[in-house]
Amino acid sequence: MAEKQQEKYENSFLYRIRHSAAHVMAQAVLEMFPDGKYTIGPPVEDGFYYDFELPRSLTPDDLATIEKRMRQIIAGNHPFQKQVVSAEQARQIFADQPYKLELIAGLEQGGFDEYGNPLKEKPEISIYKHDKFVDLCRGPHVESTRQINPAAVKLMSVAGAYWRGDEKNTMLQRIYGTAWETPQQLEEYLWRLEEAKKRDHRKLGKELGLFYFSEEVGPGLPLFTPKGEMLRYLMESYVRQVQTRYGYQHVWTGHLVKEDLYRRSGHYDNYKDSMFPPMVDENVTFRLKPMNCPSHMTLFKEMGRHSYRELPLRFAEFATLYRYEKTGELTGLTRVRALTQDDCHIFCTEEQIESEFSLALHLIQEVLARYRFSDYKVRLSLRGEGGKYVQDDEKWSKAEAALRAALDASGVDYFEATGEAAFYGPKADFMARDVLGREWQLSTIQVDFIQPARLGLSYIGEDGQEHTPVVLHRAVTGSTERFLGVVIEHFAGAFPVWLAPVQAVLIPIADRHLEYARQVVEMLKAEGLRAEVDDRGERMNAKIRDAQRQKIPYMLVVGDKEMEEGQVALRLRSGENPGAMPVSEFLRRARADIAAGE
Repeated sequence: MAEKQQEKYENSFLYRIRHSAAHVMAQAVLEMFPDGKYTIGPPVEDGFYYDFELPRSLTPDDLATIEKRMRQIIAGNHPFQKQVVSAEQARQIFADQPYKLELIAGLEQGGFDEYGNPLKEKPEISIYKHDKFVDLCRGPHVESTRQINPAAVKLMSVAGAYWRGDEKNTMLQRIYGTAWETPQQLEEYLWRLEEAKKRDHRKLGKELGLFYFSEEVGPGLPLFTPKGEMLRYLMESYVRQVQTRYGYQHVWTGHLVKEDLYRRSGHYDNYKDSMFPPMVDENVTFRLKPMNCPSHMTLFKEMGRHSYRELPLRFAEFATLYRYEKTGELTGLTRVRALTQDDCHIFCTEEQIESEFSLALHLIQEVLARYRFSDYKVRLSLRGEGGKYVQDDEKWSKAEAALRAALDASGVDYFEATGEAAFYGPKADFMARDVLGREWQLSTIQVDFIQPARLGLSYIGEDGQEHTPVVLHRAVTGSTERFLGVVIEHFAGAFPVWLAPVQAVLIPIADRHLEYARQVVEMLKAEGLRAEVDDRGERMNAKIRDAQRQKIPYMLVVGDKEMEEGQVALRLRSGENPGAMPVSEFLRRARADIAAGE
């Protein structure tokens, strides 16, 4: 959650409800396990959790018991009372709680708050009490437990979690819960979770026969079937066509790069842990390419001296990149080790930043609309503290000012997020919501004054002197794999007609109708439709059900009547049955649906 959004959330009544529910849950758990040790219990985006060290593993029956006890505590109308204490008083209160004592030590030193987060200044130490339960906490909470609606609280699951996220520390049990202001909100949230399970791209990917993962190939390396590859092709071809119309030129820069280039660009220091191990040939170290920008900038330089008249120059590439992600962090298509990025680098003058940003913005808006992502926000990602960012205040200030000016001129609403910038410059990230309201970062435009200078890029200006170009980094869909995972879930596998791997399936009622079905398929293919015949020996109704499960837009049933009259009987995956029509009429309908993005 971005910084300003997080601040708004922390000041909300819902945040206080969830924080208070976490305390109520902790009380119920410690009543069940009097010798248990408790750590921290923060609210999170959709609920709360609390970590415990307990004498045994929790079961689903335990969660039901804890939830029942929570309802009893809530009904007691216990006020939440804050008290500021000294470090010594806090140690006495939590004398038998080692995790609390560790937190108190951090607070006393002024280094960390009760959640283990670094602090800028030494905080006060406070406790909150309700009923018989006391916790080390800075709040905020509701006034009393009765402000928590017991019908809007539910415990969700138990998972393992290392203390402070460090695998060298004790493994704890983390209980996740959710809390809302009303039972209706809880019901909607639970529906969204169930719907998300149905839409899980890993599940649908197998059911629709789009992609697989195999231990024989390796983790994080997806294998795409013909249907899956057709999806990739359609997605990439569409973006290529749009980019070409907007004046982008497509290039190709290979899979291997000398490590030294990444050292000079600054990527090595920031991303070496995400790079696959080095390969050495004749004392030269190579890396599998994890990003495109140094290669595109090198290509710009190798093409000879550039004049200001050539700028802007826009290089685009669908490049396969390799990231050495940890096995435990791999997630279907949304986190892989081999990814194809629709990357672009725009070489321009400072005066062209605003117009190039506007052009990229319109391109992104056009593409997102095609995929029916109409609800999105723009996040202005700025640098934060720490050594991650290149230390060049002048260039950072210029880049931030240029990006703000471009955003303001575009008229789009945006919000700021500190600490989300790339190491070389600020970004405008497009955060889109899918049909379930989940937020995804899909597109990005970044302003870079730093890498072009590091890699020695230049052009001859109108004044006859050498100048360093500005580079805008731009991606529309990010990576093909991740975007495909998002799109599968967004459409629940029922892709728009233009994107469906198979747009129409011919279903002959009997074997004597097979030849006619094949003739119709050839007619459809000649008109550019992706069509096939289901020639299995199954009954017609079974074929229709299978086509619906495969979410094929059009099912064209053919029997004696259709064969005699040159027709097809159209059925839609939605269950609608428009009925028999000439093949030419069906083609008109299909073309209209495709043109409309249906």
